[in-house]
Amino acid sequence: MKVEVVPHQTAWRDAFVEEAKEITAALSDPMAAIHHIGSTAIPNIYAKPIIDILVEVNDLAQVDARNAAMEALGYEAMGEFGIAGRRFFRKHRSTGVRTHHVHIFEQGSSASDRHLAFRDYMIAHPEAAQQYSQLKRSLANTYPDDRESYMDGKDSFVREKEQQALKWRKST
Repeated sequence: MKVEVVPHQTAWRDAFVEEAKEITAALSDPMAAIHHIGSTAIPNIYAKPIIDILVEVNDLAQVDARNAAMEALGYEAMGEFGIAGRRFFRKHRSTGVRTHHVHIFEQGSSASDRHLAFRDYMIAHPEAAQQYSQLKRSLANTYPDDRESYMDGKDSFVREKEQQALKWRKST
């Protein structure tokens, strides 16, 4: 899969809002909150054009019973997909281009806190967001056909900013 990062698009917010309505209907009972996360949620930075959605639920075990409802929306259920305590879903266009990721965690989990703190920190600190944007563009140019190397190249920056974000969140 080709690594593509593009300039921020205001339509990403609308795409999240529309998708959130459908996901809310599909998961209504165990769902506690739904959030737009990832780079498409951060204004003015380059991002892969995939809408990342974080759903917080009261009981993760109830999510598995909703797989069929998510599949009816076009999602592929991936289980934990490498992260304990998560349910992951992905959606593609008919052409095979991925459009959405849904990460589901129990409300108040450390994973939810990390994702939300990172997003909020990047929005509140545009200079850090621009550093992230520049890093992503550089990595996409260096590894246009190597998604793993692209992801590995972001890892230390993201981990560092997550730690700063969690400290920042506690202090605000």
